Amino acid sequence: MKEKLVRNIYYFKSYYLDFYATLKPEVKKKFNWTLQLISEIEHVPEKYFTHLTGTFGLFEIRVEVGSDIYRVFSFFDERKMVVLVNGFIKKTRKTPKSEI
Repeated sequence: MKEKLVRNIYYFKSYYLDFYATLKPEVKKKFNWTLQLISEIEHVPEKYFTHLTGTFGLFEIRVEVGSDIYRVFSFFDERKMVVLVNGFIKKTRKTPKSEI
């Protein structure tokens, strides 16, 4: 049985898709799973989807595969649509301002 979507996911220009194209198959699989989770459940665990402190409405989707951590910035439009922006591999504890 197919889950009812809580929110739709869209891409801003081709930033996310360009990033996605560079990923290894196992990372792509984890991103697909995470995006499905975000679209299907009302309260997404902060481990996967969290608001960035010090920003107004900017969220970060987090995917961890092995020792690598991947991030994708996103924002809501009326809480029912998530727009994905750019992605990057996070190499430090703090999110680089240049990525924001």
